[in-house]
Amino acid sequence: MNDISDIPPNPDAKPKVVGEQNPKRRRIITGEGAKAHVHEKFERVKTARKRSPQSARWLERQLNDPYVKLAKAEGWRSRAAYKLLELNEAHHFLKKGAIVLDLGVAPGSWAQVAVKKGAARIVGVDLLPVSPIEGVILVEGDFMEESIQAQLLAHLGSKPNLIMSDMAANTVGHKQTDHIRTINLAQMATDFAIGHLDKGGTFIAKVFQGGSEGQMLTRLKQNFKTVKHVKPKASRSDSVELYLLAMGKKS
Repeated sequence: MNDISDIPPNPDAKPKVVGEQNPKRRRIITGEGAKAHVHEKFERVKTARKRSPQSARWLERQLNDPYVKLAKAEGWRSRAAYKLLELNEAHHFLKKGAIVLDLGVAPGSWAQVAVKKGAARIVGVDLLPVSPIEGVILVEGDFMEESIQAQLLAHLGSKPNLIMSDMAANTVGHKQTDHIRTINLAQMATDFAIGHLDKGGTFIAKVFQGGSEGQMLTRLKQNFKTVKHVKPKASRSDSVELYLLAMGKKS
């Protein structure tokens, strides 16, 4: 699931209100790289009869998020594409001809980026159905099931050079609980990466700030030459998400 911020909040969860310094203005970005143009605009969303205040705040944030607008203009399925583009620009792990496994592929923006960068084979899996993406093999199912993992390996055909996991458990509004649930998914992805990633390969996984991934870090450092926490600028400033980037699998 490429960007949990693209999913409407659970109406039963207690909302976390984040204050804004200037609620009437918001930066909008158009164009790419040095040609990007920034101007300010803000769209206010009224609370409709069937829309909770929390849902209204989520919709308002989506309407005024510059990356959401830019993703729509440039044909990406979600704003999460810019996270991967930014990370790859800094660390150069998405290479032409690569074999890529995308865990938590929905809605498909990371797979789109892999296609654009010239990956030779891309396999994605998610619990949610995903609309077809040219050049991507999609599997609908639970990555944690052995039968699904077997399908993924069969579709890959050989060891992947890159395993990327943007999986995140549905949030319940409790920071520590949300962190632990997402860490459990990341640990499963870590086990799979250590067992199946090609030598010299790269693994990237979403985690939440919370400090309970020590054991996972230790295992990654034992099996990869370089391990670091990274937070792309495209991640919302109020988001607790981080990414673990492990490069240069030892064997």
